[in-house]
Amino acid sequence: MSRAMDDVLVRRLVARQFPEWAGLPVRRFPSGGTVNDVFRLGEDMVVRLPFTNGGAADLVREREWLPRLAGVLPAAIPEVLGVGVPDAEFPRAWSVYRWLEGDTPEADALAQPLPLAEDLAEFVAAMAKVDLPGAPAAYRGGPLASLDASTRAAIEQLRGIPEEGVDCDAALAVWEDALAGPGWDGPPVWLHADLMPGNVLLDGPRLGAVIDFGCMGVGDPACDLFPAWNLLPADAREVFRERLGVDDATWVRGRARTFSQALISLPYHRGSNPAMAGNARRVIRAVLGEDARPGMPLP
Repeated sequence: MSRAMDDVLVRRLVARQFPEWAGLPVRRFPSGGTVNDVFRLGEDMVVRLPFTNGGAADLVREREWLPRLAGVLPAAIPEVLGVGVPDAEFPRAWSVYRWLEGDTPEADALAQPLPLAEDLAEFVAAMAKVDLPGAPAAYRGGPLASLDASTRAAIEQLRGIPEEGVDCDAALAVWEDALAGPGWDGPPVWLHADLMPGNVLLDGPRLGAVIDFGCMGVGDPACDLFPAWNLLPADAREVFRERLGVDDATWVRGRARTFSQALISLPYHRGSNPAMAGNARRVIRAVLGEDARPGMPLP
């Protein structure tokens, strides 16, 4: 499907399945996301079309759980307005959501990082307190060791890309130190599980909304510590940790999970997705700038 035809395709899909919205304008919304194409529908709605069957499964998960999470979290979350079904022209599930206003944060240009850190901690804590039966496993919620093979492979890839300047020996040492530490043995908690900057919307300098819940489910609480390294500066990182009351072992796992994602993302996205690659570089710099060795004070 060519991108030149995408707007036309969305208009046809909407006209067939939601004729009441057939006359509304459709325009592509620029996004650094890797799972869905995003289009504004009129002024108050947004259409998400998944690239893959896995992305479609994420939308189906959102349809089931977002209505149950509505009203229990301290930030706005997406509201599903229309359920698009597969047809001959687009063979995957797709969805229409209410448009949420807000600005995507720039990690190195936050107006008030300390209050934002407090807001993010409040959101993560509220997610962890959700008590809904029958929860799915979060996409990234399993043991840290499950990421070992892919993380080591990514470090070896980066050895072959010297222009990125990653100290791969140091990266491997940080990763192995985390693997040697205590694992997660507590009860699973509810997670957003994909708290990337692109999934956070600001209302002025404060947290306004969190979007893209396709990875949500229950698992290791360390999975929702991503903003500490992919968004917040060092002083705000400490505020985030203090507000959540995170113990040393969980903090180390959270850092390792964020680090693993960045190491895998950088070689994959460096030639195709500047936003994702830039975020990966930021995380790698942040983690390697900290002393992550066991027995040393944590930042």
